[in-house]
Amino acid sequence: MRPRGISRREVLRIGGSSLLGLGLADLLALKANAATRLRDGTEGSAALAGSPGFGRAQSIILVYLQGGPSHLDLWDPKEGCPADVQSVYKRIASNVPGIDLTENLPRLAQVVDKLTLIRSMSYSPNGLFNHTAAIYQMLTGYTADKVSPSGQLEPPTPKDFPNFGSHLTRLKPVSVPMLPFVMLPRPLQESGVIGKAGTAGYLGRAFDPYFLYPPGDDFDVMKLDRIRVDDLAIRPELSVPRLERRAQLRTQIDSAMPEIDKAVEKFDLDEYTAEAMSLILSGRARRAFDLKEESDATRDQYGRHQFGQSCLLARRFVEAGSRVVQVNWPKVANSDFHSWDMHVDLPQRLPLAAPMLDSGLSTLIADLDQRGLLETTLVVCVAEFGRSPKRGVSTSGNANNDSGRDHWPYCFTAVAAGAGIRRGHVHGESDKTGSAPIRDAMHPTQLLATIYHAFGIDPATLAYNHLNQPRELVQAAPVTELFA
Repeated sequence: MRPRGISRREVLRIGGSSLLGLGLADLLALKANAATRLRDGTEGSAALAGSPGFGRAQSIILVYLQGGPSHLDLWDPKEGCPADVQSVYKRIASNVPGIDLTENLPRLAQVVDKLTLIRSMSYSPNGLFNHTAAIYQMLTGYTADKVSPSGQLEPPTPKDFPNFGSHLTRLKPVSVPMLPFVMLPRPLQESGVIGKAGTAGYLGRAFDPYFLYPPGDDFDVMKLDRIRVDDLAIRPELSVPRLERRAQLRTQIDSAMPEIDKAVEKFDLDEYTAEAMSLILSGRARRAFDLKEESDATRDQYGRHQFGQSCLLARRFVEAGSRVVQVNWPKVANSDFHSWDMHVDLPQRLPLAAPMLDSGLSTLIADLDQRGLLETTLVVCVAEFGRSPKRGVSTSGNANNDSGRDHWPYCFTAVAAGAGIRRGHVHGESDKTGSAPIRDAMHPTQLLATIYHAFGIDPATLAYNHLNQPRELVQAAPVTELFA
């Protein structure tokens, strides 16, 4: 659907590749049209307004560790375990007495005083051992209807349940000219199923994230430096004649701001094209992409790798006004090297992945805190599941040996920080082998409910699907004990 009265020759056109073929003005119009069919998220909120953490968050950075890292080898070290359960990595103290991590996370150990470890994430009683199925529930709050013959979910469809970020940006639109929802640096993927749980599904493409997926190999550490922001710059060859006369507008946009503003004041623009124009001409979004504005020291702290630089971009996006940023681990499941899906060779592969997680996530939390952004920015780091406590067993039909761990949805760890989340805290507890929670088990749907709660949204708020059927954002209650 194109907004009424807007032609492709008017004013500007945003590049379609990263917005799935839709111009930004088209996207904004779709968004407004879809919003008329949805509740505003305030019904039921009055009763929640006084509860801990309600409405504290203004933005969220979700760090998604696709593949499922081993909680026993990172966040939840155990001692005195059977030999085939015991981690090969040493236990180290954090800066909070009594909260230990493994030696793989020395820098995160120094920011534990700013975060909560949720050591009781669990799909109990119904475990989801397939990556895509578990990802889908983790990020949408619902189980998928159809599974392919290979055991994977079918590719994304307009009938899917929406990613939580699409609901958030629908109910809490951004108040500044900035991209509301950004996903980077690559799509969620398992084998040939790409992007499942990463779209707005039945809400419509208007609420899709901005997909920032620069081309290049997963090991190309410079790919984020080569991001092109053509989608957020005026295309002179497609603009109206008044803007075409400014031949150098595209490269001189910042210095030409007064002249541009004066010119577009006379255009008969509808509100959607005007909003799109505001996003591009403000320069806010384009500047957020520019990592060169950061010092070498800051970039080094985050880590000169895709994950670290993606975390830095996430901070820049929320600082500029984005509501939701989802950073996907830059290696998919069923792959090698620094994929978290370590069925074999965990002792050799974890030292490749863990330092990147350690530098990127620890610096993100500390940097947000130092800038005062952690007060209103919720940071959540989670995966679709953990790894089997016992090495060498097969829980998902995959081949494993004694050097690796299989999928384990019954107990794993998540990290939360900011927006009123307790500092230096552990929520829940796993048993002596990390196999199951023994206290305060937390289902993925409860984590999503807690995220909505942090934004001042009742998790029971309704949205209407493609069949015009009402569906709750998530069928779970928030875990308010996470908040101070």
